[in-house]
Amino acid sequence: MKRAIPVLALSVAGLVPVWLYSPASGHEGEISEVAAPETQQQTQQQTAPPTTQAAPKTTQRRQQQTTQQQTTQQQAQNRSVSGPAVNTSEGTVQVQVTFQGTKIVDVKALRAPNSNPTRTALPLLRESALKAQSADIDTVSGATATSEGYKQSLQAAIDGAR
Repeated sequence: MKRAIPVLALSVAGLVPVWLYSPASGHEGEISEVAAPETQQQTQQQTAPPTTQAAPKTTQRRQQQTTQQQTTQQQAQNRSVSGPAVNTSEGTVQVQVTFQGTKIVDVKALRAPNSNPTRTALPLLRESALKAQSADIDTVSGATATSEGYKQSLQAAIDGAR
């Protein structure tokens, strides 16, 4: 009997944090993929043919100026628009859409729930959005809440770009 009281007290003290734990609190279980966009100039420098040392410096300067002008024009054509963060039963979903003119050239998930169905669904949703060029895409089975949040954020980003 002397042991029963301490055992019960310690058991209750150990179970209280378990009862109070809420897995939905905070954003620890989310995927956050906010990456710095690669600049067009870096891409062009990597793919540009090497210049020969025999070329005059003025020619090299003109080539650099032309390359910089082209980069500026391309950056002006490409623009990214982030959709709102949409709260779903599984977590928060937010996407960023990159446009080249009026064409959707990339869709990134900035925030998404960190679960196996979501990790499977994100590439499928991205591919569908790029193919459809709209938010009119099918829901991925097993990730219904994430799919709906993805579509809402995507549609808002598309509307914001217009």
